[in-house]
Amino acid sequence: MIGPTVRLMTAADIERVSEIRVRGWQFAYRGLMPQPYLDALDVAKDAERRRARFSPTARDGVVNLVAERDGEIVGWAAHGPYRDDDVRTGDAELYALYVDTAQLGSGVGRALLEKSVRQCFPHPRMFLWVLKENTRARRFYERAGFRADGMEEPFEAGGVDVPELRYVKEPLHG
Repeated sequence: MIGPTVRLMTAADIERVSEIRVRGWQFAYRGLMPQPYLDALDVAKDAERRRARFSPTARDGVVNLVAERDGEIVGWAAHGPYRDDDVRTGDAELYALYVDTAQLGSGVGRALLEKSVRQCFPHPRMFLWVLKENTRARRFYERAGFRADGMEEPFEAGGVDVPELRYVKEPLHG
């Protein structure tokens, strides 16, 4: 199978990105978050929120990438400055990475992650947050050179605190 093409996201990609994101949450977080919360996720509402804040010119340093295979968008990633409340640390953060569930294990996620890491080379480190119980994602990031750094925070989902772990890759150019 030929690897995907990774490019900058455009406004025309928003609906498909929202579909991948929502279906990705519903697949990956089943059993890890309250099911009513996951069932209530809505592709159209997600696309509407994404359209309202989307900028093709990396507003605030946020970069949205999509992966295409045979002309179809099969994955999405977003990265930019590390968010530590309102403090900018000089580090980078992978905010999101989702792959069409039919494409899991096909190299789409790896291609998006590699491109995000390459684009963040000027930064000394790249952080990401992953659900503590999402062992599939944790293994994926660990194979790519990320490691848990001991930081843990709850993510509120449907009135339930779901623990997230922070992962880091440093140095990015190594």
